Amino acid sequence: MTAAMSPQPTDGPSPAQGRAALNPAPRQAYELLLTLADVPGPFAQVEGVAQYDVVNEDQCGHVNPLTGAAERITHQQPVALEQVGPGQYRGRVYLDLMLDEDYYGRGVCQWQFSGAGTLLKATGAAGETRFTAFIDARAIAEGQTVTRLYPATDYPRVAEIDDYGQPGKADAGSYVATLRDQLFSATLQANKVDN
Repeated sequence: MTAAMSPQPTDGPSPAQGRAALNPAPRQAYELLLTLADVPGPFAQVEGVAQYDVVNEDQCGHVNPLTGAAERITHQQPVALEQVGPGQYRGRVYLDLMLDEDYYGRGVCQWQFSGAGTLLKATGAAGETRFTAFIDARAIAEGQTVTRLYPATDYPRVAEIDDYGQPGKADAGSYVATLRDQLFSATLQANKVDN
């Protein structure tokens, strides 16, 4: 099960992530492209992340002694995004970045790439709105793009809410009429890199 996520690059495994090991020689590369349009101002913080989930945690994962159930195992790996033009950023994700291993002595955990996301903040300061976008693995495999629309009024921050997480909407019609002419967009796509 894949859910849209907010990129939160992590440094090593946490209890929520479980154990994870990186493939030292991944080969299944995709170029992740982020295109911004009609932005209300600059974004000094532009981060990417790739998400991977174990698909057989019931057979291989750590069993929580309180519930007797295996816990979900997920991992988010930072993706460096380089600005390549006005409002355009590029990074690389690998479908085979995670190693299938026996992490808990219960069997081999099988990792699957779930998708990639981005996080944007005006300056990176605490309290600013976190604009997020996510493209799942199926959309990438099918060569689709994903566009999220955001109200410019949420930039650089929402006055009443610190660190507001703004996932945007796919359809301008989902916003009230007064906001529809004040939207900006983030579009994600990923293209396979030939080896």
